[in-house]
Amino acid sequence: MITRFAPSPTGYLHRGHAFSALTAFAAAREAGDRFIVRIEDIDATRCRPEYEAAIFEDLAWLGLSWESPVRRQSDHMADYRIALDSLTARGLAYRCFRTRREVVDAMASAPHGPQEAFTGAALPAAEEARRLGAGEAFAWRLSLLAARDELGAAWDDLSFVDEIAGPTKARPELAGDIVLARKDVGVAYHLAVVHDDALQEITHVIRGEDLFEATHIQRLLQALLGLPKPVYRHHRLVMGDDGKRLAKRDKAETLSELRARGVTAADVRAGLCF
Repeated sequence: MITRFAPSPTGYLHRGHAFSALTAFAAAREAGDRFIVRIEDIDATRCRPEYEAAIFEDLAWLGLSWESPVRRQSDHMADYRIALDSLTARGLAYRCFRTRREVVDAMASAPHGPQEAFTGAALPAAEEARRLGAGEAFAWRLSLLAARDELGAAWDDLSFVDEIAGPTKARPELAGDIVLARKDVGVAYHLAVVHDDALQEITHVIRGEDLFEATHIQRLLQALLGLPKPVYRHHRLVMGDDGKRLAKRDKAETLSELRARGVTAADVRAGLCF
């Protein structure tokens, strides 16, 4: 069993991150196998070196150890470009020039309402060339229609195993035509994560249940890129006193703040049932 903890250095870790890291670490250690830390720092506008340094400090404080060197995604953009080129060369990705607002508006005007996933299509060649010549921003999007055509009958057989939810049929259509990369960013989350999980031979992806839905589209990308299918475990989320899940954006108390007020690593582990 090879597990991983893959945080984004966009803020400081809190108890929810600790629970996820400890869960993945414990699973690998119980199996007598490997635990990997990966830094997912493709969002250059939000990631900070001080957050990355704090991640390592917090994990070490919790008593975790991991393999070196640690893979930092920003150092490997060329790898993701190869994966993207594979999809575009087969007609599985297209340039989408719609803004985020235009995508939201398109979903809102869909026949079944705002909950309907976004799907689009490549522009006519002349129009695309005009927009590219004008320097307009675009995103590379995965074409679900083209993906369904390429997979044929195998589309209906897409599935994954979650150790908590059990065997699950993958429904990538729920996500729509996801962004694979943007003009100013070499790769988006879904493409980078499936690439790296395969590269690092991750056998068990252990993460929060808030990422369960992401697994549907990631399973499709694995099939399209010929990547192995790991086993998943989407664990419970850690809640605050207000009953809401802990989140960076809500300024959940960080591990460094807990440490500063005298809380020990043993206290944190015990509070999380480790």
